[in-house]
Amino acid sequence: MAKQDTTGIESLRAQMERDGVIVVRDLLSGPALAEAQAAFDWTRDNPGPGRSTFPGDPDTWQDICNPAAYDAYLPMLQSSPIPSLLSRLWGGSPVWFMYEQIFSKQKGAGFTPWHQDTPYLPVAGEHLAVVWISLDPVSRADTLEYCMASHRGPLFNAASFKPGDPTDPLYKTGNMPRLPDVEADRSAWNIAGWATETGDVVIFHPSVLHGGGTPGPGTQRRTLTLRFFGEDVTYDRRPATPSAPRVEGLHEMLGQGDPFRHPAFPKLA
Repeated sequence: MAKQDTTGIESLRAQMERDGVIVVRDLLSGPALAEAQAAFDWTRDNPGPGRSTFPGDPDTWQDICNPAAYDAYLPMLQSSPIPSLLSRLWGGSPVWFMYEQIFSKQKGAGFTPWHQDTPYLPVAGEHLAVVWISLDPVSRADTLEYCMASHRGPLFNAASFKPGDPTDPLYKTGNMPRLPDVEADRSAWNIAGWATETGDVVIFHPSVLHGGGTPGPGTQRRTLTLRFFGEDVTYDRRPATPSAPRVEGLHEMLGQGDPFRHPAFPKLA
């Protein structure tokens, strides 16, 4: 990556704070891109407890939060330009790696319902980032889309991904509001998305509403997503114990409002 000047970083930081999502062109190239590809391949070849296929399409699958990935991914994470960029976006905050998730989608994989990621995680704070790395070119028509500035709230109930009901709540207790049906009323939202080339990276706060990402005819989409957190992130309980991150003893160790820390999470910047 070409070194970002102060003006560039300040512009990206302002966009991130305002919109909750940015696209950084050509962030990964050469060894960094090869290492991201190798990380995807490692997860593909080492299924974890979070491996699942999409309904009706066994060739389309995801794998999320394999505990063995912390060691397998560490060299890639330590040499990647991503942690340094996040630290600068967060005003110099330390950066920790939370967990990985990969997707392999083929034509016909179906539309990913609109949702936020934060309701699935026991975290709260500004210093949170999902780094979305597509290993294949993605057209604007096929890309994941984002409701700009939706990270500012409210925090909705997690989606259960029930077929036929995109707003069905995962948590049946608590006071989190039900998800809106974004796709049914797109004009009510400021929706954005970007065509990306290999090496481009999309970074978004996990509270941003996002959905879509259906590969078009004759295409596939291999995606490596990396989740990071910084200094201001605290433990935030959910109505049920989240399945990610898979870190033994995490929920017993931390109480509501505690700094979100655990020795399993590598500090990278």
